[in-house]
Amino acid sequence: MAIKRPKGPAGTVVVLEHTSTILKGNPLGDPHVRKLAAWLPPQYDAGTKQRFPVIYDLVGFTGTGLSHTNWKPFSENVPERVARLVHEKKMGPAIVVFPDCFTAFGGNQYVNSSAIGHYADYLTREIIPFVDREFRTLASREHRGCFGKSSGGYGSIIHAMKYTRYWGAIADHSGDSYFDFVYWHDWPNTLNTLEKHRAAKRAAGAWDVKKASTARGLADGLDDGRIRRFIDHAWKKEKLSGAEGHSMMNLCMAATYDPDPRAPNGFRVPFNLETGEVIPKRWAKWQANDPINLVKRYRDNLKAMRGIYIDCGWNDQYHIQYGTRILSKRLAEAGVKHVYEEFPDTHSDIDYRMDVSLPFLYQALKP
Repeated sequence: MAIKRPKGPAGTVVVLEHTSTILKGNPLGDPHVRKLAAWLPPQYDAGTKQRFPVIYDLVGFTGTGLSHTNWKPFSENVPERVARLVHEKKMGPAIVVFPDCFTAFGGNQYVNSSAIGHYADYLTREIIPFVDREFRTLASREHRGCFGKSSGGYGSIIHAMKYTRYWGAIADHSGDSYFDFVYWHDWPNTLNTLEKHRAAKRAAGAWDVKKASTARGLADGLDDGRIRRFIDHAWKKEKLSGAEGHSMMNLCMAATYDPDPRAPNGFRVPFNLETGEVIPKRWAKWQANDPINLVKRYRDNLKAMRGIYIDCGWNDQYHIQYGTRILSKRLAEAGVKHVYEEFPDTHSDIDYRMDVSLPFLYQALKP
C-alpha cells in the first residue's frame, strides 16, 4: 500500500485548553482541564467572515480526541481525510472538533453517570458554547452534528435521541446496540478475570455455593472487594492484557448504565460474581440504555433530526451488525427517516467509512 499523500490545502489544526466546571471533582479524579482540538478548513482564513457548520468527532473506547489528529501510517488521520474530501468537492468546508472525553476506565459513552462524570453535560453545556465562542461557527443545532464509531457511535445516536436541541444530524458507525449480543457474551471472561482478585484463594473440595453467592450483596450486583482490587491492579500496570482490557470495558459500561452512589465503587454489576447468574433487575438497567429499546420513546426527537446515518460491517467481531439491523428496523417502524448501510468488514480499522458519513453530515448541515 502506498503512503498517503495530502491532496490539496491541509487546513489548520488548532489545539486549545478548556477548564471544565462540570468535570471538576468527578468520581474518578480525571482532569477537568483538557485539550480540545479543532480542524479549520482552508476557507476559514480566506479573509472573509464566513461561518461554517460544525461536526464533532466522538472517539471510540480507549480513544482520545487528539488521537484522531495524530499521524496514521498507510492511511489518513481525520483532518487529512476531511481536507481531501473538501478538496475533491465531496463535501463543503466545515469545522471538525475533537473533544477529549477519556476517563480512567478507558472512556465513556458520552452520557451522564454519577460513577464516572457528566460527560453529556460537559459536551453539550460546556464544549459546544466554548467552540461557538472561539470559532466562526454556524451556532445552531441545524448546522451542528456529531459522528463516531463504537462507543462514539453509541454516543451519537443517544445524543440524537436525548439531546436533539444541540444536534441537527448524526452518524453512527458500528455503535453499541442490542446489548444482549454485544456485552453479554463477554461477561464470563470478565468474571474469570475478577476471580483472580478474590479476597482469599480457594482450596479444592466442598464449597457452599449458596452461601458464597449471597454473601456481601453479590445477589444484587454488589462488589465483595474483587472489583476494587482488580481496578487498583489495572491502574498500576502500564500494559493490560486483552482480558483485562475487556474487563475494564465491561466495568466501565456497568458504571455507565447502572451507577449507584450507595454501591461499592459507585455502580453495580449485572451478573453474580460467584455463579455468573444474571441479576434481572440489574440487567434491566442496561437494557433501558440500549438504543434499540429507546426508539419509540424518542421517536419525535429522532424525527426532528435533519439526517441520521448508520452503518456496520457485516463481519463485526462484537456482533454489532445485529444491533444496528434491529435499530434500523425500529427506526423504520417508527417512521424515522435514516440511511443504513452495511459493508464487508469487521469492527476494526474502518475509518474509510467516513468518506460516506462526513459528506452525508455536511449535506444535512450545510447552510
